[in-house]
Amino acid sequence: MSIHTDSLAPPMTGAVTGALRTTLRLEGLCVLLVATACYARYGQGWGWFATLFLVPDLAFLGYLAGARVGAIAYNLSHAYIGALAGVLLPHPLWLAAGLIWAAHIGFDRALGYGLKYAQGFGFTHLGLIGKQARATKAAPQAPSATAQR
Repeated sequence: MSIHTDSLAPPMTGAVTGALRTTLRLEGLCVLLVATACYARYGQGWGWFATLFLVPDLAFLGYLAGARVGAIAYNLSHAYIGALAGVLLPHPLWLAAGLIWAAHIGFDRALGYGLKYAQGFGFTHLGLIGKQARATKAAPQAPSATAQR
């Protein structure tokens, strides 16, 4: 008997909305700008920056093994912990890699791509994205309690 763990995952919770979501996206933009400015001063050349900027997105390949594995792979490559470790290591190449990694994460967060839930790529801590967001917008909304008065 095989159990598909994606179907056992609890429903997505914890997605931020409103001003808090905007704040987190602006925070991502700030990380992008600061990491890029630091790279301009301490980095290893813009060719390396351009080459390595999208490397964290190779984690998308985890989705070939299912939504749960994909979410784990994506979250490991899109958490600031790894980027910070690179910045703190005492070698110029690690510093450069950490700054590029942080810039990439900031870029994604500024665009609204948050850490993923196991339900699928479109379920993030910053809200729904992609197909899930479009499906939610297209679904008819029930009238609110205040509108019924």
